[in-house]
Amino acid sequence: MNMSISEIEHEIIEEFGVFENWVDKYDYLIDLGKSIPKINPIYKTDENTISGCQSQVWLHAKCENSVIVFTADSDAIMTKGIVALLIRVLSNQKPEKILDAKLDFIAKIGLEEQLSQTRATGLSSMIKQMKIYAFAFKEKL
Repeated sequence: MNMSISEIEHEIIEEFGVFENWVDKYDYLIDLGKSIPKINPIYKTDENTISGCQSQVWLHAKCENSVIVFTADSDAIMTKGIVALLIRVLSNQKPEKILDAKLDFIAKIGLEEQLSQTRATGLSSMIKQMKIYAFAFKEKL
């Protein structure tokens, strides 16, 4: 059984809670980016590029057994870590759960205030795109 979105968010909040400063949290984010579910190179297309990100970010989604599976990649290590977090929370979830997700963990781990304006815009673009995929798949189920 998959964990719920809120259970995964709680787990992430606890993991980030062990670090005392943002230097360590950034290192952890970069490590998370290394474990990202890799996007198939054939999906590294313009239509899978997230606009609004300062770096290149590709996001692909497919629906399997009524849940959405996300894969992604980025040319920036920090962005890769951020999208890895989002995938960890939202991948393998039902479309309606993704649409309802508040993603409070982002504020609770203090990520929002650590991001530059362009990275914050990129983060919201990634979330928006994931929810657009969820909406599209929900309509098809």
